[in-house]
Amino acid sequence: MFDKRLMAMCPESKKYIVGNIFCQWIELMMNALMIYIIAGAVGKLYRGEMTAKSILLSLGILACVLIVRFFMTKKTTEMSYLASKTVKRVMREQIYKKILRLGNTYRAHATTAELVQESVEGVEQLESYFGQYVPQFFYAFLAPVTLFVLFGIAGSFKVAGVLLVCVPLIPGAIMMVQKIAKKLLSKYWGRYAKLGSTFLENLQGMTTLKTYKADAFKNEQMNEESENFRRITMKVLTMQLNSIIIMDFFAYGGAALGIALAGKAFIDGSLTLESTVFMILLSADFFLPMRKLGSYFHVAMNGMAASDRIFKFLSEQEPKEKAAVLTEKGLNISLSDVSFSYDGAKMVLSNVSMDIRENSFTGIVGESGSGKSTVASLIMGRNTIKKGTLTIAGLNVADINEDSLFKNINYVGIGSTFFKGTVRENLLMANPKACDEMLWSVLAECDIDGFFKEEKGLDTLLIENAGNLSGGQKQRLALARAILHDAKVYIFDEATSNIDIESEELILSEIKKLARTNTVIMITHRLMNVTDADRIYCMESGRVSGAGTHAKLLETDAIYKNLWNTQKELEEYGKGGAAV
Repeated sequence: MFDKRLMAMCPESKKYIVGNIFCQWIELMMNALMIYIIAGAVGKLYRGEMTAKSILLSLGILACVLIVRFFMTKKTTEMSYLASKTVKRVMREQIYKKILRLGNTYRAHATTAELVQESVEGVEQLESYFGQYVPQFFYAFLAPVTLFVLFGIAGSFKVAGVLLVCVPLIPGAIMMVQKIAKKLLSKYWGRYAKLGSTFLENLQGMTTLKTYKADAFKNEQMNEESENFRRITMKVLTMQLNSIIIMDFFAYGGAALGIALAGKAFIDGSLTLESTVFMILLSADFFLPMRKLGSYFHVAMNGMAASDRIFKFLSEQEPKEKAAVLTEKGLNISLSDVSFSYDGAKMVLSNVSMDIRENSFTGIVGESGSGKSTVASLIMGRNTIKKGTLTIAGLNVADINEDSLFKNINYVGIGSTFFKGTVRENLLMANPKACDEMLWSVLAECDIDGFFKEEKGLDTLLIENAGNLSGGQKQRLALARAILHDAKVYIFDEATSNIDIESEELILSEIKKLARTNTVIMITHRLMNVTDADRIYCMESGRVSGAGTHAKLLETDAIYKNLWNTQKELEEYGKGGAAV
């Protein structure tokens, strides 16, 4: 129930944990002093020795004791907060740094939903673990030993010894349910993560679900997973309730035994009235710290389950340090017999070879699912190649430093991400040194400057993922940001899909302009967009069916020719339908 890995990771929390334990111990001593004064007053009252002066003195001392207890309680809470605050910061930093070290491959180790839950809910559980359970763990063993000494001084090591022997029965009860609880909480966190992942996925795809009327099916799926989570939650709560009943039995039973023994000793004449009252009133304090530790048991188990998941992610094997740096010239991209699978079973790419020359316009075409976008993800280093080689400027992509890779290669996809903030802030991500004049220049080049001038200019606010812009406006802004980045290689992955014709024509014009001075790779299902490319690779079921210019492929590649004729017929049919 005590994880040394957590303490090793957050050594600065130790002083706050020690401070917490010390403050609780002072509280205990003040409580013992208060009961000692009360017991003394009872004895004097019984013997008729109570005077006004002794009453006032006792009340004065009690007031001072209560003030000290108040400040110690407040200090305990402060120490608890400081210890938990440290662990939250450290753990979130560790998770974030791990993601950075894993780079583009982090998705292979954990889903976004799992990382969000571990960084938020999981770390919050560790806050309770550090702030409450760990200090109580040590204090629960210190308090009974302290009281054993005080009871012995008060007159009966026998009563103190019996109570001290009974105290371990509570952690014994905790140990009884620990194995069951650990297994149960592991399932709890697993189902919790699954439910969170499904919820996030459905929320992000709500528009798609509504469009295809699949929301009812997903609703049933969510209900089923929610019910599974409810059941495991009820099992956890039942386990916690049963453990509390067992701990209460030993705690209050032990206190009752202490009271009975003190009473018998008084009747036998071996204890004074003052000592008897002192022991009776303080007997419960033998067990309360351990009982409180038991109440934090579920907090500890939740924290341990969360930490296991976090440490599992933090221990994931990281790619070797990438030291290779790309130069500004000679950025030829070569794929040689590359095969790739996402799940290790179904091959997405099979023996793909491509040669993309510097400062050329290359098209990669094919039907959906043919593997076009996977090629782009491999070039960007998002996935690890298991078979074959992919080199950029003669360097293996797996050895190239990510900063160098992203500096020289820019990816613009159909789902380009924008962040909440101003247009200026989103553009400056591509070039932090750009002045307003440069920003307006690229916006004008993409013919979107007029729209923002009618709004608040560069200070126009974008909501989450630029939801207040149309599809065409988002792609124009994405292109403007890409141009501002001034990379040597541009990959456009279906960058003209699902936008209006005017935006598509403008974006195509800008892409072809970039191709005059930069390396441009255009991935598209629409062959019309790449007819003037220097070289086109046609893909079919994860393989390259043909390569060459548009004219050559029409002559030599049946798959390309069939795609071209089919699309041409559809476009001519559409024009004819529009004319009717």
